[in-house]
Parts: sequence; structure tokens; C-alpha cells
Amino acid sequence: MIVPLVEAVADTCGGKAGALGVLLRAGLPVPDGFVVSFAAYLAAVRDLDLGRFAGEPGDADAARRTIEARPVHAAVIDALGRALDQLGDPPVAVRSSAAGEDTGQASAAGQHESFLAVHGVGEVAESVRACWASLFSPRAVAYRAAAGRDGRPSDDLVMAVIVQRHLDAEVSGVMFTPVDPNAPTRIEASWGLGPSVVEGKVTPDTYRVAGDGSVIRTVADKRTRLDRRGTQLVVRDVLTVTRNQPTLDDVTAAQLAELGEQIAAVLGGPQDIEWAIAGGRIWILQARPVTAALPPPVSPSGASDIPAATLTGTPGSHGTVTGTARIVRGRGDFARVRPGDILVCPFTDPAWTPLLRIAAGVVTETGGVLSHAAIVAREHAIPAVLGIPNATSRLRDDTVITIDGATGTVTATDA
Repeated sequence: MIVPLVEAVADTCGGKAGALGVLLRAGLPVPDGFVVSFAAYLAAVRDLDLGRFAGEPGDADAARRTIEARPVHAAVIDALGRALDQLGDPPVAVRSSAAGEDTGQASAAGQHESFLAVHGVGEVAESVRACWASLFSPRAVAYRAAAGRDGRPSDDLVMAVIVQRHLDAEVSGVMFTPVDPNAPTRIEASWGLGPSVVEGKVTPDTYRVAGDGSVIRTVADKRTRLDRRGTQLVVRDVLTVTRNQPTLDDVTAAQLAELGEQIAAVLGGPQDIEWAIAGGRIWILQARPVTAALPPPVSPSGASDIPAATLTGTPGSHGTVTGTARIVRGRGDFARVRPGDILVCPFTDPAWTPLLRIAAGVVTETGGVLSHAAIVAREHAIPAVLGIPNATSRLRDDTVITIDGATGTVTATDA
């Protein structure tokens, strides 16, 4: 039921935990922890016949609510308590590790629940149950549907849960090791905890590290950061003097890239890696296969050819599309989005995944090319342009726009 993370394998603990287990066994810096295996989930839902809920939103919601309402079994709580005691009962991160998650075919990036700064066996048990239930969240159902896994009972619709020491990161981010060995490693970084970067809520610093260790960096205006305060996560304004300072020096960026190469070699292919720096040490939080190629960065000479009336951001996902701009500032606007609209929003957190299934393209005000929204856009093969400041006010609802996800441009078009 409880498996030490160093012993985790994908067959019993899911792809995310399995990859971390491989990295730990290779001696790489992964925070210690354990896994609540598939067996515990299957025992908890044995009598619910949840396979029939794989693809119907209404039924899936009923399945989610059923799991959320069911108390975690006492035997699971006892096992969690013992495992937490062995760690010293610190604050922990609780993360999903579903079958079919973090594979070479589908990342399921951000589609299931994760929790940081969780403390105490009761809260950990609640977080484990929430991870189980998130198999049937609207965004997870929509993601599986887009991947062609909807409407059919599935033997792999099971969830394990990772519990690891929480790291109070000074800097964190995402790194993509190159598919082309001659291409650079791509790194995005910001202050504080990782969700700011992976959920696209801040525009991060970007680093390109070549094979010879040389670094090209672009420093962003990083206005907010996420940190732990006790068992709460708080968003704070970054001090003005720090907002435009680089989060990484070139030496640290090169060290990250070298570590990325080791991880790619151990796991057997290009990797999408979440990392953190805490206490001056680099830690690896997650590694999964890269599922879709990144658009190349735009060269300065190419940018000079862009018309003045065109808005410019970060290329996020290949392709060009013309469609109706739909300004979406929050969930209250979701119902206004129609198939073929171009989503224009402050950022897209994972709960917005159902919109990415019907939208023709995405424009955001913040975020980087390695964020969850950009990853899902690439998997859905829709263009995305990221990090255009004030895009929701500079573009008008119901107007026709053209976005180019390779050049990072958005142009108003006469209807």
C-alpha cells in the first residue's frame, strides 16, 4: 500500500512516481518521500464500478463527488501516519501519479491535483483523497477525451499519490532537454515556488544553454512570487529592486542543463523537468518525456520585421490561425467560448483545459513556453502566444485576430 519513493516503479505507482524512483536509484537529487500505490486506490473504490465514468462529464462528476465523500480507510491513515513519522513529520507535497500520466504519448500536464505545504496525517489523507477524485475532474475528463480515451471503461484509470518533503524554494522552474542534440537546453525560472511558472501566472526568466555551456538569457519582470507561510501558500509582490534581477547566474543555469542531460540519459530521452533551488541546492521534483516540440525562439532580426500594430509575445505552440477573439478573465466567462474562438486571457491554469479542447488558439498575458497551458496547447496542436502584457484590454472581444504561434505575434484582422 505504501511504497518508499526510491522503490517506486510505474506499474504499481504511476509514471510520475516511477520516474522519480529511477532518478533516486541513480543517485540524483530528488526529495525523499513515499507513494500511496495503485493498490490503495483500487481498495478504496473497489465497490464503485468507476470504469463506466471514464468519459461522460455528468457521470464523471458523480464519481468525483462519490470519492470525495467517502472517508479514507483507517488502515490507509495508519500507514500514512507511520510513513510520515519516518520522514520526521515535515510539511509535504502531495502529488498525483496516475496511470497514463507523464508518458511519451500524453503528459496530462496539470490535469490532476497537487498540493504543497501539507502537514499532519489528517491533511495528508484529505489530499490523497482529492488526488484520487481528480481522475474524474472536468479538466481530466476533457484531456482524456482530446487524447481519444473517452467514453470507454479503462483498466488504466487508476491513481497513485506521491508524498514528498516540501521544499521552500528560493527559485524554481521548468527545464526542457533538447530533442535535437545540437539544440540548447531551455530553462524557465522565477522566484519562489514552482506553480507560478508551471501554471503560467508569472512571465519567467528564460535561459538557453548550449552544449558548450554558453548561456543566452532573457530577464523578465517577475512581479509576484508564491511562498509557504505555515501550512498556507501566499502570493506576495516581489520587491521592486528584485523584479528585474536574473533568478539564475550563468553558472547555475549551466549546472541545471548538465543535470538535465544526466536525467535524459537515465530516463532514455528528452525530458520536461520541474526543479527547485532550496538552501542553495538544486532539487528535481518531476521528470516526464517531452511530448511535443517547442517552437524556436524568435531572432531579434526577425522581430524587427513585425508591423508596429502587431502585438508580440513568446512563441508557445506552432501554427497560424484566424478567428474571433474571446476575452476570458475567469471561469465566469467560460460559457461564452465557442468552438473556433481564440482564447485571450490573463493566464490559463489547468482548470481551463476544457477550453483548450474547443479553442482554435490561445493568447495569454503571462506565462512561458514551458508552462502547463503551452504544453497542452502543443499536444492539442493549436497555436499559442504567451506573455503579451495587458492582452485582455489591448484586444477587443468579438473582433477577428490572427495569431502565429511560431513568431509569437497577434494581429487584428478586418472582419
